[in-house]
Amino acid sequence: MRQIGFFRVFKRALCIPVGFRGFINSAGLLACVAMLAPSAHSATAVAAAQEARYPEKPIRLVLPFPGGAPSDMLGRIVGQRLSEQMKQNFVPDNRAGVGGNAGITAVAKAQPDGYTLLVTNPAIALSPSLYKNLQYDAIKDFAPVARLATIENVLLVRPSLPVETLRQFIDLARAQPGKLNYGSGGPGTVNHLANELLKTLEKINIVHVPYKGATQATLSLMGNEVDEVIVAVAPALSMIATGKVKPLAVLSEKRVATLPAVPTTREAGVANFTLSLWFGMFAPAGTPRAIVMRLNQEVLKALDAADMRERMAGVGIDPWPGSPEQLGELVRSETQRYAAIVKSAGLSKE
Repeated sequence: MRQIGFFRVFKRALCIPVGFRGFINSAGLLACVAMLAPSAHSATAVAAAQEARYPEKPIRLVLPFPGGAPSDMLGRIVGQRLSEQMKQNFVPDNRAGVGGNAGITAVAKAQPDGYTLLVTNPAIALSPSLYKNLQYDAIKDFAPVARLATIENVLLVRPSLPVETLRQFIDLARAQPGKLNYGSGGPGTVNHLANELLKTLEKINIVHVPYKGATQATLSLMGNEVDEVIVAVAPALSMIATGKVKPLAVLSEKRVATLPAVPTTREAGVANFTLSLWFGMFAPAGTPRAIVMRLNQEVLKALDAADMRERMAGVGIDPWPGSPEQLGELVRSETQRYAAIVKSAGLSKE
């Protein structure tokens, strides 16, 4: 039977001898494989060489919240040190919006080559419980690089509010349901959920006033436009020191070194009201393991430096270095924790 032209070309491309009618000669096939093998080996060698030379160009460091936010502060501090260590620029790229999801989504869709990274807070773990049409999967679409740090939160009120303690604030809210309000960085942010947790625990009604970021919410607090905000300690320190805001409690298990006179929520009379900010560095899923581990080693080196620890402590940031595996497990456990908070607060997905 005559062979069609396509099969004849196909056999030649695969180095299959034409002397055997209807059969593929095993010796010829082996010879073909032997000819193809060096090209596969070459591709692997090229990839390994590229990873060995990494980084060869500037690295974009996506920060999904506005300038001045804790993730922005931390990202810039770490990025500057990594630039020095790795002899390549880490370029900050603020992509604020949608509770941090604009920047997080941009990284999820980026090329997995190690040249686009993300520094974010728990937004990556709480968003799955709050958004119906989220454009990323917090577990599948990212390669965890390193756990970075933690920052405690503090509950602030405007100085003119006639309360001096957290318990007095709760009593005032209970006596005037719906009269007091609180600002947040937007729906689904940690400072939003922290207040919803307080409302659930203490059965009070305070009204949510969302802003585009926690910085804007805090500015509104100083302008007497809202009554209360819960924000990270770091950016609040100068405002507390100048009396522009009044701290009532820190949302942590122990007092914060930079605010030693401010009680914990438990000391202030509210049990189970703790919520810390943690931060991690991520790359898009599929980023070569060698690059992920190189970045992890560089981050751990940076966070171990005495001057870095001192600089971070000065703005209320506690180093919390960890492996890719530890960060991955943190995201999984925090996703479950925030889902429980969202459910208890009766919030529905947007």
